Amino acid sequence: MTRPPDAQLTHLGLYVRDLDTMVAFYADLLGMVVTDSGELRGARITFMSRNPEEHHQLVMISGRPDDEYSPVSQMSFRVGTLEDLQYYHRAVAAMGLRDVRPSNHGNAWSIYFLDPEGNKVEIYAASPWYVNQPHLQPLDLDAPADEIRASTEAMVRRDASFQPRETWQSTLSARLAA
Repeated sequence: MTRPPDAQLTHLGLYVRDLDTMVAFYADLLGMVVTDSGELRGARITFMSRNPEEHHQLVMISGRPDDEYSPVSQMSFRVGTLEDLQYYHRAVAAMGLRDVRPSNHGNAWSIYFLDPEGNKVEIYAASPWYVNQPHLQPLDLDAPADEIRASTEAMVRRDASFQPRETWQSTLSARLAA
């Protein structure tokens, strides 16, 4: 089988009820900036990014009805380190957001929460290890980062699927190249 050309997920679009509130939320929490905004078919639209190589990573369009449930399962934002994730955990707590769930997946540490309109958001940092997914354990992000790393390593080493992240990535790269 011939693989299609590489396609990477680069942005997500959301229909929102209160565009100004949502723009402020993603700017304040994640440091995203507005790259463009305007009108599209009678609705307001705003593009936001945190990456200078991506015009937008998030696009939001006004007009979502009040009674409409979000069709998005979750939006995920990767941060560079466990300490970065702990920063965001404190920021999310300070904002008083709903349904905050710190989670340890073995291959990553995450916090899940709801944005002001009830969309599920995940912020995560990769760990240096891999274990089969799904893998979900509670996580105390108030613990020192070195303790979290040590307890996570002990947990994943007990799993039969454990391997270093580099090994898993190399295997996946070979599969993608086939």
